[in-house]
Amino acid sequence: MSAPRYSLGLDFGTTSARALLVDVDTGLEVGAGVAPFAHGEAGIIADDRNPHLARQLPVDWQSATETAVAAALEATDESGARVDGRKVVGIGIDATASTPLPVDTRCRALADNPAFRERPDAMAWLWKDHTAHAEAEEITELASRELPEHLARCGGSYSSEWFFAKLLRCLRVAPDVLDAAADWVECGDWITAFLTGNEDPRSLPRGVCAAGHKGFYHDRHGLPPRSFLEQLDPRLGAWCEGRLFERAVPAGHAAGVLCEEWARRLGLRVGTPVSVAAIDAHVGAVGAGVRPGRLVKIVGTSACDMTVHPLDATPLGEIDGLSGVVQGSILPGHWGIEAGQSAVGDIFGWFVRQFAKPAGLDHDELTRRCAARRPGESGLLALDWNNGNRSILQDPLLTGCLVGQTLRTTPDEVYRALLESTAFGARIILERIEASGVAVDEVVLCGGIARKNPLLLDIYADVWKRPLKLSRSPQTCALGAAVFGAVACGAHDSVRAAQDAMSGMEETECRPDAHRARVYDELFGLYRKLHDAFGGVRQEADVSGVMKALLEVQGRARG
Repeated sequence: MSAPRYSLGLDFGTTSARALLVDVDTGLEVGAGVAPFAHGEAGIIADDRNPHLARQLPVDWQSATETAVAAALEATDESGARVDGRKVVGIGIDATASTPLPVDTRCRALADNPAFRERPDAMAWLWKDHTAHAEAEEITELASRELPEHLARCGGSYSSEWFFAKLLRCLRVAPDVLDAAADWVECGDWITAFLTGNEDPRSLPRGVCAAGHKGFYHDRHGLPPRSFLEQLDPRLGAWCEGRLFERAVPAGHAAGVLCEEWARRLGLRVGTPVSVAAIDAHVGAVGAGVRPGRLVKIVGTSACDMTVHPLDATPLGEIDGLSGVVQGSILPGHWGIEAGQSAVGDIFGWFVRQFAKPAGLDHDELTRRCAARRPGESGLLALDWNNGNRSILQDPLLTGCLVGQTLRTTPDEVYRALLESTAFGARIILERIEASGVAVDEVVLCGGIARKNPLLLDIYADVWKRPLKLSRSPQTCALGAAVFGAVACGAHDSVRAAQDAMSGMEETECRPDAHRARVYDELFGLYRKLHDAFGGVRQEADVSGVMKALLEVQGRARG
């Protein structure tokens, strides 16, 4: 029997980093470690004066890498011995996006420079930072005339969460930061830089996943031309000239090998291949075995919906409102399709912190009480836009809404309405994907919330009217990263082969209940009216009957 070989998956989320050791031949997850980011509130640098601001310190990613990998290596193998880091044959990386940061000529984070250490604009601009909403609107308006082929790749609208909107915003509010910067680099790409010892931003491989979905990179035309950037701001065109990358590379290709310094810090072999990075959600889809007909929904602080469509199948048209349709961003030989919701777990957490916890209620108790209630019983209906709408309205300034509350409304009723609102928002996305001609035969859920809350799974199955499966791994994003690490080092000759060997599903599935699904159909129709009216989809959208209809649904549920 051959000695085990491990791939190390590194997953950099919103608040923490995870490390996962996976046997490349059996898929056995032998060790895992989690390390929270140290600075700010749960790793996020915020500003009470500007609720749209969200930044991170890159040094947190480095220290969390050491802590998480050390914890993963504390695992023991079948003989009871500690896992030998020399048996790690490949490393894969996923990270949030778009989370860009300014770097100097040696690819060091500008936030590490004492002259900029206290400047939020010199930090990493976290994906959920929406300070560039005006710049995103400018980019969308100009691109609709000048670069419609680029805009079609990202659903017809550029987001404030993305690369060029944040770069333009930084140029306008902190020009001295960009004057001192040699480049503007995505989080995942920068992590590969320090692990491989790459000190030249110009030679740093850039992942096509983040570049295509967030960076306006087009598979045939590359990045937007200087003429386009100069129309946005003459300084932007001048700054980008000679700085930004020209070509992007899919995950699974080696970005380099582990350098001596980081091999020593992590207890791994010098020269271990390191894969090109990709976005956490897209990599999570790979860990959940994404393939044509299978949609993977990653449910965490936010939610991402990922699926693929073969390049040689029926051509895809423009899909308005999605976050991207990018060649090779998830699987080789396929279009990667991304949509999502800007807040899911964040909504539940907000409600518990602000309203339920002072009354002595936590998630578990609220869920227990919610489970005893029937769909429609509360008479409540909510919109899930507490952090804006990513898909399909692509408007970060939209806000949440709760209709139907009375003096008798209880916290658990509101909590259930919020759970249901995220299911309705996800159904809007699902129907848009199917309407584009992309088949969705099954849905696989992954992420912490999906595993912890069976009630949420029941609601999702009933609202979507289809069975749901759970990814076998509780660390699906890190597993997907390990899959790409296994491909980068040659342990598997394709992503599909690595998926087949290393990933899988839970045996049980959650199936919809026909009666509850009929009630949710009614509620979803009312949700769509609110969605279209408050989202500005149709000016003539009529919501005059929503409250009365909710009362009718409530009466039947209670009767």
